Amino acid sequence: MRGHGFSLIELVVAMGLAMVVVAGVVGAVTPAQRAAVVEPEAADMQQRLRVAVDTLFADGTVAGAGPSTGDHPGALTNAFAPVLPFRRGHDAAGSPAFVGDAITLLSVPPFAARSTLAADLWPGVATAQLAPESGCAPGERFCRFAAGSTVLVYDDAGAVDVLNVAAVDDESGWLQLDPRTLPAATFSSGATIVEAVAHTYYVNGDATTGLSQLMRSDGSGNPDVPVVDHVVKLAFDYFGDPRPPTMTKPVADPLGPWTTYGPKPPSLDTALTGYPAGENCVFQLDAAGTAPVPRLADLGSDLALVRLTPGQLTDGPWCPDAASANRWDADLLRVRAIVVTLRVEAASAALRGPAGLLFANGGSSRSPNRWLPDVERQFIVTPRNMSGGR
Repeated sequence: MRGHGFSLIELVVAMGLAMVVVAGVVGAVTPAQRAAVVEPEAADMQQRLRVAVDTLFADGTVAGAGPSTGDHPGALTNAFAPVLPFRRGHDAAGSPAFVGDAITLLSVPPFAARSTLAADLWPGVATAQLAPESGCAPGERFCRFAAGSTVLVYDDAGAVDVLNVAAVDDESGWLQLDPRTLPAATFSSGATIVEAVAHTYYVNGDATTGLSQLMRSDGSGNPDVPVVDHVVKLAFDYFGDPRPPTMTKPVADPLGPWTTYGPKPPSLDTALTGYPAGENCVFQLDAAGTAPVPRLADLGSDLALVRLTPGQLTDGPWCPDAASANRWDADLLRVRAIVVTLRVEAASAALRGPAGLLFANGGSSRSPNRWLPDVERQFIVTPRNMSGGR
């Protein structure tokens, strides 16, 4: 008869069974631990991506919206390019550029304050004299212009500037301009001045902290503000109308718009810019010198949108002309759709592996089981005010 206890064989079998059970428990717990760490961060990445997409889509959709009344009603593309492929006032200082990871979007909100200059506005001048704003109560010159608001001033020649209002003097009819956003060009009496939204988006990377953020500037001179953290890629591709602009009304007609898109040319005996009399950045005179014809090239007989290359958007013709301080490429008037690419990363470096295909910025994790790859999305924005008759 066997004594009390276990034999060696029984002990080995029992230990083996125990190890199998423990291994099963550990195998079940490990994915749960990973899910507890990874899933909240994955949800946060999707949320940050959603906020970035919604923000850019909302601003991009209304880009080009113009005033509904006045001498220049309708889309801003009837006067100038409201979508710029750079950080206005920063990347394009002195020389227009194509910056594939930044964009400036200009629009006029509904019921915006609108007037015209009552006197010439010169570069660097901090006061603008305005004609009385329409729609105000009797005895009021201005009822909607307000301190702190952003305004666009632009003319028939294609000149445009983004300014910020420091104060409004209703009695004298003056706007005091913020000294950080003074005009860079000369605007003649009669130029349009209207309340506007000017948003610039770009990614700002901090080499010290490793934090990259989607940033927004409002053109006011105030510090730029972050929209979303850990955005590691922002890219823009532009698609435009292959057809050059054409005249829809005689220049002498008092009410616009006069063209399918772009600023109307001056009368045959008038030179508003460095271009010859009767011409501007988008129209030149025919061989007989009697009628305006497109200056821009025809990019194809097909009506489908064409991709606009960086070269096409930085080689002119320049508006209002090549000597203007805020010149811009006339082909920007063609823009009808913008393809936006966004990529976000995990906030925790412990969830990122080596830099490469999966990670724009490498992290500290060496276990693929704890990796959370970057998420990239691409979407199309079609500014509804820039359809150009499409």
